Amino acid sequence: MHERVLFLDRDGIIVEETQVDSLEKIRYIPGVFCALSRLRASGLWYFAMVSNQDGVGTPSFPQEAFDIPQQRILETLAGEGIFFDALHIDFSLPSDNCPGRKPGIGMLGEYQGEKYDLEHSVVIGDRLTDVQLAKNLGCKAIWFAPPSRFAELPEDLKETCIHVSDNWADVASFLLDDSTLAPRLTRLERKTKETEITLELNLDGGGLGSVHTHLPFFDHMLEQVVRHSGCDMHVHAHGDLIVDEHHTVEDVGLAMGQAFRQALGDKRGISRYGFELLPMDDVLAQVAIDFSGRPYLQWKVDFKREYIGTFPTEMVEHFFKSFSDSAQCNLFLSVGEGNAHHQCEALFKAFARALKKAVHRNPYSMELPSTKGML
Repeated sequence: MHERVLFLDRDGIIVEETQVDSLEKIRYIPGVFCALSRLRASGLWYFAMVSNQDGVGTPSFPQEAFDIPQQRILETLAGEGIFFDALHIDFSLPSDNCPGRKPGIGMLGEYQGEKYDLEHSVVIGDRLTDVQLAKNLGCKAIWFAPPSRFAELPEDLKETCIHVSDNWADVASFLLDDSTLAPRLTRLERKTKETEITLELNLDGGGLGSVHTHLPFFDHMLEQVVRHSGCDMHVHAHGDLIVDEHHTVEDVGLAMGQAFRQALGDKRGISRYGFELLPMDDVLAQVAIDFSGRPYLQWKVDFKREYIGTFPTEMVEHFFKSFSDSAQCNLFLSVGEGNAHHQCEALFKAFARALKKAVHRNPYSMELPSTKGML
């Protein structure tokens, strides 16, 4: 049986792209351990590291400065069940024109024989030279880069490059043809005469993102959702603030709800329900959510102030109503009396943590959390 090979670059896909000449410079790419562990455990691939390390052995990059971090990287990967069957490291400089330097295949002659199935082998790298290497070898490539960069692929490499992604969970699921653990992503644009909104959402992120609505307090609240939900979310909104903040807040709520509904798909394997009891100094917030497919909001909040800073407190309820309508979820929110800023922030934090529980996915189940057969 011919072996399929996974040719893996090192810098840029396993560790951050830099000259790793000390232990302090080792920074692992998010998600690499879980993804490579899944790929290694599948038994489908022969693992080969293929890397250019410019000028190792020269005064500016002594051999020891490469060997020590390299050994640590390999040991750390091994601790996660990730072992390499072969290491191919080229130490030349670009000016040397070495045939073993990517995208040259001088180091990889052994794979030209009948033992290996190059037609179904894959190179994973963060540079176009890695895609060219795959073409030169006669195999396929995954370009580890933001999908938006697909347009940068030269025409002669588009047939070689079978996938463009900088998300390791997505790459692993693509290679394993396993949609059950693929990251749940969505991107949408909402444009009206009143607002323009772009939103990117990854339910399986790490609580990273950016928020720009031109409403400082609203930004502060949405940043709580990003951090405490565990989702990655980027929100950029431009609204008719010269009128007031109503349209911006409403449309951001509608866009977020739509994004969650789209990213959840058919909702198989999710918890569906999320609930949180959260204190913040003098107040106690309670939030419960059910991605039931039916919108319903229950609001038990009494703000004693009309504004928090310049933000109208009446818009807090309207945001959650807009989210509930668009996400088609039941949403219950209540908070005790106290400082209005604390009331609002506690609600958003509790909402975020309830979201985190509700969208949680059981990787070992594709059951629909409903007896009706649909949500």
